[in-house]
Amino acid sequence: MFNKSKSPSPADAKSTAIPPLPDIPAPAAPRAAQPSAPAPAAATPGRGLSTLSADLNFEGNVSGGGDLQIDGQIKGDVRVGRLIVGETGAVDGNVSADYIEIRGRVQGAVTGKQVKLVSTAYVDGDITAEQLSIDVGAYFQGRCIQGRRDAAPAPKPAPAAQPAAAPTQPAPTQPATQTISMSN
Repeated sequence: MFNKSKSPSPADAKSTAIPPLPDIPAPAAPRAAQPSAPAPAAATPGRGLSTLSADLNFEGNVSGGGDLQIDGQIKGDVRVGRLIVGETGAVDGNVSADYIEIRGRVQGAVTGKQVKLVSTAYVDGDITAEQLSIDVGAYFQGRCIQGRRDAAPAPKPAPAAQPAAAPTQPAPTQPATQTISMSN
């Protein structure tokens, strides 16, 4: 009834495993099973993911350089390196991180380099991001502002243009009839 000769070898089972997506942290057990595989780009070596579980409520600001997943509720501002607001998570305050993935509820400004709103997300506030992804079904009420990269600051050229404005003022003072008479 059962035949042992047809069972796959453990080496074949490891080679057919599907690697995790780069923006989703992989579970700890599969990483240990494949030490030769490189870690996803989103995971930062040396830092673990801290989690605020669904049955916890926190009042106050949260800050740090690590990764945080919020499944509970926070009343206050959150400033971390990488943030995931889970489906049961809620933040009543401003949120700032390099990478932000929102599956739950945020009422406040969202600022990050990469911001992703999943279909279950509810965001009531302005979003400032270099890269923004909004899935179908996500709720977003507010303004969307594309953040600027640090390599090309826009405010510095503006003061240089003000002294140049004085020499360019005589150009508009030329009579418009000259250009009309030249075209005749």
